[in-house]
This record gives sequence, C-alpha cells and structure tokens, in this order.
Amino acid sequence: MRFGPIPIDQAEGAVLAHSTTAGERRFRKAQRLSAEDVAVLKAGGVEEIVAAVLAPDDLGEDAAAETIAAGMSPRNIDARQAATGRVNLHSETAGVFTVDASMIDAINAIDPAITIATLAQHAPVEKGQMVATVKIIPFAVAAGLVDAVVKICAGGEIFAVNAYRPVSVGVIQTVLPGVKPSVLDKTLRVTEARLARSGGRLTAERRTPHEIAPVAEAAAALARDNDMVVIFGASAMSDFADIVPAAIEKAGGTVIRAGMPVDPGNLLVLGTLDGKRIIGAPGCARSPKENGFDWVLDRLIAGLDVTARDIAGMGVGGLLMEIPTRPQPREPMPARAEPRVDIVLLAAGRSSRMGGPNKLLALFDGQPLVRRTAERALGSKAANTVVVTGHQRERVRSALSGLDVRLADNPDFADGLASSLKAGIAGVSPDAAGAMIVLGDMPGVSSKDLDSLIDAFRKSGGRAVVRASHLGKRGNPVLLPRSLFAAIAHLEGDTGARHLVESEGLDVIDVEIGQGASIDVDTREALEDAGGILQD
Repeated sequence: MRFGPIPIDQAEGAVLAHSTTAGERRFRKAQRLSAEDVAVLKAGGVEEIVAAVLAPDDLGEDAAAETIAAGMSPRNIDARQAATGRVNLHSETAGVFTVDASMIDAINAIDPAITIATLAQHAPVEKGQMVATVKIIPFAVAAGLVDAVVKICAGGEIFAVNAYRPVSVGVIQTVLPGVKPSVLDKTLRVTEARLARSGGRLTAERRTPHEIAPVAEAAAALARDNDMVVIFGASAMSDFADIVPAAIEKAGGTVIRAGMPVDPGNLLVLGTLDGKRIIGAPGCARSPKENGFDWVLDRLIAGLDVTARDIAGMGVGGLLMEIPTRPQPREPMPARAEPRVDIVLLAAGRSSRMGGPNKLLALFDGQPLVRRTAERALGSKAANTVVVTGHQRERVRSALSGLDVRLADNPDFADGLASSLKAGIAGVSPDAAGAMIVLGDMPGVSSKDLDSLIDAFRKSGGRAVVRASHLGKRGNPVLLPRSLFAAIAHLEGDTGARHLVESEGLDVIDVEIGQGASIDVDTREALEDAGGILQD
C-alpha cells in the first residue's frame, strides 16, 4: 500500500485519508473513490488529495479484520461485522474468559498494522460482553501478513469463554459462642447470589460446632449429594493444621492448597473429597464484594481446574479493593469522595431541519439557547462542562463568551453524532467517574434536573447509566459511566451511545424529570412553541 499525496487524476480506486469537501459534496474519510467521485472533486477545484493506494495483494481494512476473526474460531464467542477496520468479539454466554497469551503476543509481533486486544486471563464475563477486538491500523494490509496471523490462529484455541455450569453446592457453617444467627443467614444469602449468576443453587446447609470431627462428618455427607462443598469457619484459619484443612483430611479428602496470595482472600483453603471440590471460604467471602474466593469459585463452576500452582500464580493483580466490613482492615479507610461528573454539551450540529438559521443561537428570554443551556450546566453539581462546537463554531463560541466552560472543537461534525461524542468524551477530566451528555437544543432541562441525574448516579456508586425520562419514556440527558468511554471511541457515523447502553449489560436508572426530557427544538414550529425566536 502506498500512502500520501496523489494527483486527483490518479485517485480513482484510492482510499481517502481525510474528509474532503468539494462544492456541496462531502467525501468521508476511508471512502474509496469512484470515477464519478474523482470528477466531482476535480470540478470542485481539488487538484491533490491524501489517500491510500492499494497494491494488488493488499486486503482492505475491513476484509483483513474479518479474515483474521474468522480464522480464530473462538469458543462461545461471536464476531460482529467489521467497521473501520475493526471486528469486535462478544461473548455468547456468561462464563470465564481464557486466552493463550503467547498466541496473542505472536500475532501482535507480526506487524504494527495488525492488533488484537483481549480481556485479562480468567476475567468473568456476562453474555453479550465484548471480550476481544481485532483492529487493522492502516486502510489496507498485505495479504501475506493476514495469512501469517491466520496460520498462528490455526495452532490451537486462541481464546474462549468457558460457560458457567449450574452446579449444586452444600454449605457448612461452623458456630462458636457469640456468633449471631443473622450473620450466618446473611452468609447464605450472599452465597446464593454468587451462585445465581451461573445458574447454580445452594441445596443444603449444615451448622456445626467449630471442631474437626463434626465438620468432617458434614463435609462427607454433603459431598455425596452435591457438586461442591463450601465451608465457612466461625474463626479464620490460623495454621495449616487448623479446623477446616484438618476436617477435609479427616473426611478422607486432600488439601490442595491452604492460603492464597490474594487479599482479601488470603485464608482460603482448597481441597478435594471423593472427586468433589471443597472450599474453605475466607471470612471476606461473607461479603458480596470481589475477593479471592470469587476467583476460585468462578473458575470451578466454569469447568476449569484450579491447582496449587494456579493459586500460587494469583499474586500479580491479587491486591483487590479493600472490604470495609473486614474485622482488621489493612489500612484505615479514607473518607470516600463522591463520584465526579462532567457535562458534555453537544453544540456542533448544523440545524439542518431549520432550513438555514442555527437553532442554538435562537433567543430564549433574550439569551442564545446554547448560552442558557451552558449556564444551567454550570449551575449544576457537575465538576466541569465541556462544550463541543463544529457548525458555525465562531458564532457559537462568541455566544458562550465569559463562561467557565471547556471548548472542544469537532472538525468532523458533518460526519454525524459519533464524532461529537468522541470529541466531548476526550475533553472529560481524567478523574471524572461519568459524563452527562446534554443536548444543546433542550430548553426545558434545568440545573435541578441535571442534579437529579447526578444524585442518582452517585447513589449507584458511579457505575450505572442514568437517563432522564418523562411519563415512563426515555429521553435526554443521559449520564454515562467511565466504563463506556472506551467503547464510545469506536463509534462511527450518526450513532449515539444508545446501543452501547443496551449491549454492555450495565444497570440503567431512569429518572423522571418531567416534560423537559422529551422537548427538543429540531423544527421552527417546535422552537417557537417552546418560546424561542430564530436569528439569521
């Protein structure tokens, strides 16, 4: 492939490197130019373009990405259609992701033009979650390089999602004086919730004294009728000959490993009895927060073996988030700051349905709409406001003069909504937990409405999608957590974040803010009904 400036007379079949305008026509980046396209460009006075000219043995970016994805044949994973040289791969089931890192490394070492990124080894995944992406960097790549990648893929299973199995689990809880029944009851509820994500079930519980013999007897009985036994000790293991490991051996089982380099989770015990796995749960497993117990449990119910060597290798990445309910925290917990939210105000559109005037400059109570919307954003609990400009950027920026906003220019505003979203998200503060997407043409949304969305987001811990609604129907604005930012960077065309919200499996909270959630001013009639006056 040859890349660089070429005379327009030689441009037929070339792939345009940058969006180009000729007269009333706009040619998008990555468009392959036809003879007709070349004629339009010449008529528009374009004499030279920057483009990629493919060699006879080159594969276009989409074809190359699709060929590589097809050569992988991953288990329980679906490859989506290629776009802009990218194929995203999503899990067809809930389970545990496994990957051959040496194969991924070998592919990424072939040529920088070809890249593959995946989730981490043994990451838990939900159905529909993206687990890997293939991206071709240039507009085309030599077919020989693609063939080399496909050859590596044929060498074995490169990655897979190991589906959870609906296992049956028996639970033993030992009791000492002073142990509250409410604690034991809560432990059962937390364990049932852990099993529910895999379709498993807790079939029986035994409560015994914290002694070797009764624990061994209960373990032997539960192992006969269940796929797995979990033991919650009333006192944490303090020696490798303590109650839980000793009870496993007395029942005729074998202790595979006592102790693990994951914190919380150090005091886990893993054993086997009559071909069934026995887990001595660490005290942190009484909490629903992630800990070392989850790492072992998820792999076992996904049908993966867990050996002593596997557990010994969990130290890197094994320092997990602190659990506030631990009896002896590693360190005192600092005061928790509320999740910060930035606002991204979209003000780059062309107001095409207005037939000429820019709706964002229409006057509402003597003030340009875009300025009024920005002032309401600044009056909310949001930490910062980023305004994305594009069409008539100088006029829009003049209307915002003196306001404490960050300005983000979108030169590709004509390509559609995705380009403005990406420009806005790129301007969000690194420490922001989420970004609220506010449309510049919604005069009925107040600072109080914005605060209602921010409050709901903070109550979710900064992890949920929060949408404004009216009479049960979703509207705008929408507050997106940081976990979606990377996916937004891959959007193209006139596409918003709605399909990301639906496909990523995040919690969605709808907040009723009234009629303002559904009123925009796309037409002259709508704008005038809302009290606006168009300007030339």
